[in-house]
Amino acid sequence: MSDIIDVQNTLVGVIANAAYPNGTGQASVSGNPIVVYAGWPTASRLDADLIAGKAHITVFPTATESNKTRYPRDWVQQSVNTATVTATIAGQTVVIGGAMPSPFTAHNIMAMVNHQPYVYAVQSSDTLTSIATALAVLIAAGVPGTTSAGTVITMPGAANITVVRVGVTGTSIREIRRQERVFQLTVWANTPSQRDVIGSALDISLANTEFLTLPDGYGARLIYRSSNVIDGLQKAKLYRRDFMYAVEYATTQTEVDAQITQTQLNTSVQNDGATQYTAPRTTYF
Repeated sequence: MSDIIDVQNTLVGVIANAAYPNGTGQASVSGNPIVVYAGWPTASRLDADLIAGKAHITVFPTATESNKTRYPRDWVQQSVNTATVTATIAGQTVVIGGAMPSPFTAHNIMAMVNHQPYVYAVQSSDTLTSIATALAVLIAAGVPGTTSAGTVITMPGAANITVVRVGVTGTSIREIRRQERVFQLTVWANTPSQRDVIGSALDISLANTEFLTLPDGYGARLIYRSSNVIDGLQKAKLYRRDFMYAVEYATTQTEVDAQITQTQLNTSVQNDGATQYTAPRTTYF
C-alpha cells in the first residue's frame, strides 16, 4: 500500500529530476548545489547551507486533506509469479521437470488420477526428485502400485491419469480509501536569481506532471493549487517560492492468492415421488 510518506518520497524524486535534469553527477539547473528532501528545514542547517551557496527544496504535507473515496472495493490481479517447476504426462508416468524457483515462490503440483486430485505443496527445501517422491506417496495412498524413481512417477496400467497442473501464487490489490492532501513545495535560496531559476524549472516540471506512480503501482493525480514568492526575509539573505499542490491518491490493500489447480462439484438428485435427495456425488475437474 502507499501512504503519505510514499507520496512525499515520490514528489522528492520528481523534484530532484527537475533540479538535476542531467543527473546528480552534473550541474544543477542553477549551477549551484541543491538539496531536495521531505520535511521542513532546520534553521541551523538552512543558514549554513545558504551561506555556502546551497539551495534547498522541501516537500511538506500540510494539514489540508479531504476524503475522495468513491470507487468499489474490488480486488484486481496485480502480479502472478512465473512457474519454474513443470509436470508432464508420458504414458503411465508423470515427469517433474524445470527448476526450483530462486528466490523461492510457492508451487502446487496436482495430478488427477482416477478422477481424484492429488496435490503436493512444494517446499523451499525441495528438489525435483523430492517433489516427485512426495507426490508419488500421496498418489499411492489411492492408487496402490504407484512408485517413483528420480523425477519420474510411475502408475499401474489401470490408472487413468487425466491431467497434471502446476499452480503458483500472485498478488491481488484493491483500493480501500482515497484522499486528497495538499503539499507545500518550497524553494529556499540565498539570492532572488537562484530562487527564480530553480522555481521556474520546478514550475515547468510539476505543470508537466499530471500523475505520479506510487510504489503500489497506483497512480496519484497531481493538482496545482497556488504559488507564492516571498522576499520578506531579505535581511537574512533568504528568498522563497512556495508551490501548493494537491495529490489525490489511494490507500490500497494487497493479498497473496493461489491459482486454482482443481475444482470440486457436488451434485445430488431428487427422483420422482421421492421426498429426499440422493447422497451428494463429488466430481473433480
